[in-house]
Amino acid sequence: MSGAPALAVKAPELKGWQLLLAALSLALANFVVVLDITIANVSVPHIAGSLAVSPSQGTWVITSYAVAEAICVPLSGWLAARFGAVRVFLTAIIGFALFSLLCGLSRSLEALIVFRIFQGLSGGPIMPMSQTLMTRIFPPEKVGMALGLWSMTVVVAPILGPIFGGTISDNLSWHWIFFINLPVVAFCTVFALRYLLRFETPTVKRPIDYVGLVLLVIWVGALQILLDEGRNADWFASPFICTLAVIAVIGFAAFLIWELTEANPVVDLSVFASRGYSAAVASQSIAYAGFFSAIVVIPLFLQTNLGYTATYAGYATAFVGVLAVVMSPVAAGMMARFDVRRLITFGIVWLGLMSLLRTGWVTQMDFFTISLPQFLQGLGMPFFFIGTTSLALGSVRPDQTASAAGLQNFMRTLAGAFATSLATTLWEREAKLAHEDLAGLVHPLPESAGFSADQGRLVLERIVQTESVTLATNAIFWGCTGLFALAALLVWLAPRPRADVDLSATH
Repeated sequence: MSGAPALAVKAPELKGWQLLLAALSLALANFVVVLDITIANVSVPHIAGSLAVSPSQGTWVITSYAVAEAICVPLSGWLAARFGAVRVFLTAIIGFALFSLLCGLSRSLEALIVFRIFQGLSGGPIMPMSQTLMTRIFPPEKVGMALGLWSMTVVVAPILGPIFGGTISDNLSWHWIFFINLPVVAFCTVFALRYLLRFETPTVKRPIDYVGLVLLVIWVGALQILLDEGRNADWFASPFICTLAVIAVIGFAAFLIWELTEANPVVDLSVFASRGYSAAVASQSIAYAGFFSAIVVIPLFLQTNLGYTATYAGYATAFVGVLAVVMSPVAAGMMARFDVRRLITFGIVWLGLMSLLRTGWVTQMDFFTISLPQFLQGLGMPFFFIGTTSLALGSVRPDQTASAAGLQNFMRTLAGAFATSLATTLWEREAKLAHEDLAGLVHPLPESAGFSADQGRLVLERIVQTESVTLATNAIFWGCTGLFALAALLVWLAPRPRADVDLSATH
């Protein structure tokens, strides 16, 4: 928040096992929050069947969490300034555990949706608070590595979510996709209480911006529901979706006007006055949209076209985390010695090349062909994620870091929501267009091939449908390549970063 006092006394440093355990408590807390965004996706049929509701009703289990979290993430700056980053983090993670337990114990859809809303509200502040506290507990020379560890949880969790969700729902029950949060949160809470309290940030009592808060809830909630439900409701052919769009646009305009003129805004938009911050956030959001589009489309393609189960589709995509984890310390160490804009550009261009490599996918592919780009992609991811995070947080004043981190996480989350909706919609649209083109090129199978006329048509229809989906998938990867190219250019709108930026001073 603008005007918050700077920290007067630096807390004593953590070393050795203390530092490792404190860092793990922050990273794992962020991991389970991001994991819960995708872990329920493949479990919706199990949940719907267990609670005797339709699958379309069951999707509100996903939507309710996403909406609540999206609303709460940008509030983290105000929450940290009002109550302190450590208090907010601890309260949020305890609340997340409580509502995870209640979600798992739910016996009706209504109860599950209510508890998922509160789980999302609790999870929202954890992402920016864990990021902010990561920069405070590490010594200056290791802050880049800390952000690398944190960034990898953002990358790996959405990929592992469907794997965990599918495996748990198939072999245990859907209730356990929520119960598995409990031991992780218990670990995080114990070591956060032990090692993080000394890093509490100063607080400032300010009036609550009720108008800004209400406007935020209205426009973010309307937009998130629009994105989650638009494809199922045939987008703007639905009066409900059109109404949500109007509410989101008007609410956003009113929110901007109010927050930019309010003396004590609930969301500090002044951080966007920094060209470096704005460029880094824009670049990260656009590249993340391309990255997340692949996360969404690849499992769908593998399951609908190549006969993969949800679990094995997850295994094929999970290779992305291997090189990402290995290269994180390397990327973090290079941040202090090289122009971070060059490192970010390398990371994004590498992601674009991997997306370009996938544009040549064919229906008859083996597991190696699918997993190789995933594995190689991990090489560039730390340079992109760590670089854009460092550039963004290093471009704002220390007293703005909590707000900056919250808005950065919000923009990335929103980009992921846009990517999910647009990628799946365009994927289906491109498949239909490709089907129409291919259908005009095939000829009936001769009876000498051993098929009756009806059998021949069915065989051809199956081939045409399969190839259409493959062409649509390749078209999505071409689009992702374009997004990466745009993101690589945007980062150069940022001025050259200062060499003396000390991210450990941020809070």
